[in-house]
Amino acid sequence: MNDPIRVLVADDQMMVRQGFTVLLNAEPGIEVVGQAVDGADAVARAAALAPDVILMDIRMPGTGGIEATRQLTSPAGATVKVLILTTFDLDEYVYEALRAGASGFLLKDASAEELAEAVRVVARGEALLAPQLTKRVIAEFARLSPAPRAPLTDRLGGLSERETEVLTHIAQGLSNAEIATRLVVAEQTVKTYVSRILTKLSLRDRTQAAIHAYETGLIRPGGQ
Repeated sequence: MNDPIRVLVADDQMMVRQGFTVLLNAEPGIEVVGQAVDGADAVARAAALAPDVILMDIRMPGTGGIEATRQLTSPAGATVKVLILTTFDLDEYVYEALRAGASGFLLKDASAEELAEAVRVVARGEALLAPQLTKRVIAEFARLSPAPRAPLTDRLGGLSERETEVLTHIAQGLSNAEIATRLVVAEQTVKTYVSRILTKLSLRDRTQAAIHAYETGLIRPGGQ
């Protein structure tokens, strides 16, 4: 059997931490290995507990979720995935959190099923969370970013034409199955392309790939 997904819950509110812990521990294949009261605590506990996914409250006293996310995901070889918890789907800080290295975000009023699925999705790195929301957030923060200066080919890290096409579809929020249908190829072939894209661009997951597509100008906010 596969090892359970190890989760660390970081939130300054005890009831929130305990609530998420109870919900996640009731789910098969997920184990909450610890709780953190703020960003600094999350960084320290992540080093000690080696979680696969961190549920990170975006606003906490002291070291907040954004700075903690940056510290956790910036080191070379960092594999932990950060799932940002927020009250509002267009919280201005979500833009900064994604740029800092978060893999996606989830509203705090999500159901137990949505919470568990979000953890599994982030752990796999296979899909964007809540495409209708995440895509909008990525597009908005990309709109606010300065225009790229280098030629597009220089910014895409030597991707092939087909890999570039797959990256475009990722940024549009398509799943592997949807991309496979669009390109008339097997889903496993798409997974191989995605893996190559992440490797060539030194990215952790699909959310970061989507951000990269917007930041490099491969796809424009509101464009196809």
